[in-house]
Amino acid sequence: MQVRYVRGAAALLVCGALAVAAAGCGTSPASESPQSPAPAPAPYAGVSELPEALGPDGTTIEVGDPQAKMVVHVYEDPRCPVVADFEATGARAIRAQTVGRQVRTEYTLASFKDVRLGGDGSRRAVNALRAALDAQRFTEYHAVLVESQEEVEASGGYTTERLLNLAARVPGLRSETFDAAVSTMKYGDFVIISQAAYQQTGDDPIGPGTPSVTIDAKMVTEKIYGSLFEEDLTAALLTTVRRNPTAWQLYRS
Repeated sequence: MQVRYVRGAAALLVCGALAVAAAGCGTSPASESPQSPAPAPAPYAGVSELPEALGPDGTTIEVGDPQAKMVVHVYEDPRCPVVADFEATGARAIRAQTVGRQVRTEYTLASFKDVRLGGDGSRRAVNALRAALDAQRFTEYHAVLVESQEEVEASGGYTTERLLNLAARVPGLRSETFDAAVSTMKYGDFVIISQAAYQQTGDDPIGPGTPSVTIDAKMVTEKIYGSLFEEDLTAALLTTVRRNPTAWQLYRS
């Protein structure tokens, strides 16, 4: 997917959809007795408290409240520099709403960059991320890898040694079990099927590009793709669609 940072157009679409959402949220007729909504569950204290699990399909990594009404699915290759841009901008809003229990975030991890750039850094990073899931430290380790992506790519890539050194930045992650999983590529089969799941997403047989994002199973299209690289616009997008799913008609028409 080609990245287009079109803040102005995306902002207009988000604002227009917010107006639609507001118009659809009228008061209840006097003849009806509005029921008090159930109290919202308390937000998690931080990312370290987020539940993490491997989905039933064996490839999707699920993060956040299983009962969250909105699901944001992110497709990423750890070596992709655009993924690093996304994680430093719009993804912050997704994380905040995941911590707040409004959103559950799902990940499909691709490794196609190895073919394009050479080496096996993506495969090794995906394997290490899967090992971090076992330790319930996927979210924290994912953040460390993405934040280090530019530096790592410029100095030899995601080698076993570098992946272990980066893991040391996450409290409670390094262990004999984790280290062995990273060193031996324990989850090599997961890497293969995760890449296959990525390739089966969308209409392009090589995959949709990374990062790609779906909200409640609807792909964020090029029309508003630029909003994913603005934290405030991403937050507004999620809030709008959660309040009024018909707002997608403005975004996707």
